[in-house]
Amino acid sequence: MKRIIAILGCLIILVVVAVVAVSKKNYHEEYLRIHIVANSNSQGDQDIKYEIKDKIVEFLTPQIECCSTKSEFEKVLQQNLTEICRITNEIVAHNNLDYNSSAKVGKEYIPTRAYDNFTLESGIYDSLIVTLGEGKGDNWWCVVYPPLCFLEQDTLLKSRIVEILKRFFGG
Repeated sequence: MKRIIAILGCLIILVVVAVVAVSKKNYHEEYLRIHIVANSNSQGDQDIKYEIKDKIVEFLTPQIECCSTKSEFEKVLQQNLTEICRITNEIVAHNNLDYNSSAKVGKEYIPTRAYDNFTLESGIYDSLIVTLGEGKGDNWWCVVYPPLCFLEQDTLLKSRIVEILKRFFGG
């Protein structure tokens, strides 16, 4: 009987270790994502999602200029959640829509996404999550750290981002 209990105990420990290992494998701690969820799939809500994306990237670009680590980027996002909501709600109101938005930094599952020559596997990512209204529409994802969303911004920031990307990816 003691032998059976010992074997069962070992099996339970192995299962727990396996579950932890699999969940850690799916957690991509080296990245910080941005995720904007549209209110619906109507053309108007999808258009607003992209307008909001542009304004958030425009707002965050000077904020992250001095950041070089994921934790620094995450801190900037946390400090600016209220302003991100204000910007988002202002755009929604300007377009005479009857809903608000929310913004938070948290962990969420994101499916596999391809960015030009770069693919991120599905899994759990730390993310800035902006939800518009009911959040039932198609989404927009990008990578805040390393700052892939910001590569099309001004040239001063581009050189800083190139430094970060080289350090992150090596080379």
